[in-house]
Amino acid sequence: MSNLQSFILGIIQGLTEFLPISSTGHLYLGRHLFHLDDAGIFLDTMLHIGTLLAVIIVYKDILWQMIRRPFSRLTAIMVIGTLPAVAAGLLFSDFFDSISKSGITIGWEFLATGVILWLADGVKNGSKNLESISLFDAFFIGSFQAAAIFPALSRSGLTIAAGLFRKLDRETAAYFSFLLSIPAIAGGVVFQGKELFTSQVETVTLTNLMAGTVSSALFGYFAIVGMINFLKKRSLKIFAWYVWILGALILTLQYTNLF
Repeated sequence: MSNLQSFILGIIQGLTEFLPISSTGHLYLGRHLFHLDDAGIFLDTMLHIGTLLAVIIVYKDILWQMIRRPFSRLTAIMVIGTLPAVAAGLLFSDFFDSISKSGITIGWEFLATGVILWLADGVKNGSKNLESISLFDAFFIGSFQAAAIFPALSRSGLTIAAGLFRKLDRETAAYFSFLLSIPAIAGGVVFQGKELFTSQVETVTLTNLMAGTVSSALFGYFAIVGMINFLKKRSLKIFAWYVWILGALILTLQYTNLF
């Protein structure tokens, strides 16, 4: 693997973790394009650490507030919103890991992501802000996050859509989606870190890791800020069209044995 390839994979991870188009699905495609299907768990962990750093930097003030007040209402909705993903990960991680590695379902999942984005964009604008999110709202949004254990169902796309379905205003839907990503990404990093001790670690250089982590963090930061501002006034349908076209292309290539 070249430093340029790891840098590009970091860009893919950073952007697609927070744009509603699926980071796991795009990372699979990026590896396949570079013939790096076995790039491995070590690099993948570092790429996710990069996006975790990005979201922590953006949300540093609110995270500090939660540390100072660990029994606050905000902490409660974060815990409730995270529980469905924890349950899905503990119960079905092996099954979904095998699906993710094969890539056999990603075309259909991109199509499904597009449908969800399109439906959510058609919902009448809500007015709930962060202080108005109920425990049920948090659980509902968290359940959509749990469904994103499928590799090409976009975590950010599904949680933003769920927020819109629950009448959050558009900015808050994106804001809470990315806030909820912190425990999800951190849990994924921990889970992947455990695998480092039980699997064969691939040969990657320190510069490979640095290039991927830095680009993932940098582009992740811009994706978070850009997406929150984008959703204030613009439609999700452009992302729906993108994943529909991508999903259809992947299915065509798969069924013609060209992928």
